[in-house]
Amino acid sequence: MEKTDKIIYLDNAATTRTLPEAVEAMLPWFSVQYGNASSIYRLGAESKKEITDVREMIAGSLKAKTQEIYFTAGGSEADNWALIAAAEAYGDKGRHIITSAIEHHAILHTCEYLKKRGFEVTFVDVDEQGILKIEDLKKAIRPDTILITVMFANNEIGTLQPIEEIGSIAREKGILFHTDAVQAYGHVPIDVEALHIDMLSASGHKLGGPKGIGFLYIRQGVKIRSFIHGGAQERGRRAGTENVPAVAGLGAAVKRAFTDMEERTAKVCALRDYLAERIEKEIPYCRLNGHRTKRLPGNVNYSFQFIEGESLLIMLDMHGICASSGSACTSGSLDPSHVLLAIGLPHEIAHGSLRLTLSEENTREEIDYVVEKLKEIVDRLRQMSPLYEDFIKKQKVKG
Repeated sequence: MEKTDKIIYLDNAATTRTLPEAVEAMLPWFSVQYGNASSIYRLGAESKKEITDVREMIAGSLKAKTQEIYFTAGGSEADNWALIAAAEAYGDKGRHIITSAIEHHAILHTCEYLKKRGFEVTFVDVDEQGILKIEDLKKAIRPDTILITVMFANNEIGTLQPIEEIGSIAREKGILFHTDAVQAYGHVPIDVEALHIDMLSASGHKLGGPKGIGFLYIRQGVKIRSFIHGGAQERGRRAGTENVPAVAGLGAAVKRAFTDMEERTAKVCALRDYLAERIEKEIPYCRLNGHRTKRLPGNVNYSFQFIEGESLLIMLDMHGICASSGSACTSGSLDPSHVLLAIGLPHEIAHGSLRLTLSEENTREEIDYVVEKLKEIVDRLRQMSPLYEDFIKKQKVKG
């Protein structure tokens, strides 16, 4: 099989291409307007104003207050900050935390860290479509529960969670509610007040911004301690010289995302549904993972029986198709996805999964190319599988 120079990028859940306008917005802050935002002279004041302007824009996109937005180095830092600082601040009230079984590892590993420090964590199950079981969540709540953290949308299967319902339950019980919205922010509308969200994490490189920048929304009145010590930046809660170029790039990406969200989402959803329809019609023995309609606009995740996902990815790459089998943060793991196991897939089927995540830059022609190559590769891999051979023989006997 010859390798092609053609590139079709369908791994936008791992990272997006930095938008040209984001790159353009960043450039002056490296070498022209390079002042430290904490300085009092004009060059520093210009940097501070840029940070304030972007902070205001992000707050507006969430229906939040400007002072409730804190810049971080990305989504993982924001998740760590929300959980660890909340545990420290509210540890006297209780030491019980609730999360879901399908969270990103930035949440799961932080929960494990807190367990070693005397906190108890309940992992609530999801149904076969990846939606949190609300009744199980209610049953898990205890008098000493201080935090519920449930992701807005799953990074692997794209399922959107019932955030408003979860937020209402938490608010009624006086429990903090945090959501990891890294995959959702900039792709679906979010109103933190209407959804009763106390803290929210987001990351710039998931919506056309640069890597290494994100933010944590902390509702005013939530008692959260500083995460990084050493300076007065971010109103004393997150020390360190502000990354002005990255903030500017994030601002450009946020402006683009919320300017044409409805139009862009409609286009991506149409491409997603077209891709799913072709896969299901033309490739037998596959199943869609995640909810069919309550999912992110660009997410398609399928399991193909009788094949191994890593071989599928390698062969797709030889045809210039960038895809993944799940989270980029666990791409080196030989274990099947914890998300796919949580929705009830057996190990052998979970291993044969493929995640394709689209953007508005993809075209119908690209989708057609991908499906044709996917059909060829799946067929080729199945012809090499003794399990598939046995299955076909049994089907013929039954027929």
